Amino acid sequence: MHTGEGRQLASKWAKTAALRAHPRLAPHIPPTRIFSRGSLAAMLRAHGMVVMKPVRGAGGRGVIKVSRERSGYSYTYYTSVRRFNTLDGLMNELRRFTRGRPYMIQKGIRLATIGGRPIDYRVKYVKEGDAWHIRAMVGRLARRGLFVTNLCRGGSIMPAASGISRSLNPKLVTRKKREMRELTRLGTSVLESRFPGIGQLGFDYGIDRSGKIWIFEVNTRPQ
Repeated sequence: MHTGEGRQLASKWAKTAALRAHPRLAPHIPPTRIFSRGSLAAMLRAHGMVVMKPVRGAGGRGVIKVSRERSGYSYTYYTSVRRFNTLDGLMNELRRFTRGRPYMIQKGIRLATIGGRPIDYRVKYVKEGDAWHIRAMVGRLARRGLFVTNLCRGGSIMPAASGISRSLNPKLVTRKKREMRELTRLGTSVLESRFPGIGQLGFDYGIDRSGKIWIFEVNTRPQ
């Protein structure tokens, strides 16, 4: 427990599982499994592209994109892309990379883009006294050539309204901001009942090309 900050939960898996158990939130959470050879093979068969992220970690560190292609598989880490003819070749590289740390695999979402650069959203929600307040709702545009939007990786920030307007349609701004606020409030009530003592949360949302909102993760130490 950190005074003034509230409880911190490092495990993305625990938070994802808690949110996924709620019927209203579940449709907004990309299919997610713990990394193993079998789960990776099944997820690639089902979705074609997945994102792997450490169960504990922040700032886009250690996040990998894995795709199934006609000639095998590809693996992207920041700007580096490697290709493998076989799942075994890919797995050998992934085991070297993950070094035994637990990873989770999430269905890859094809985000709406601005000039070919993916954009996602961060909603910062803070508890003051007994009440929660939205402190920020911003779009994070990936640096050219990257699929992660984290600011420490060169992403840039803009008002959420600008991001929605430029990547989708100005007519969707009000509705999508309202949906993110509703999902934030509901997600917070679920997490607070499951993990009492949390005091600030950062919800990471993606909006895909069809306009559907996805909850990627919830941070208990939002930057």
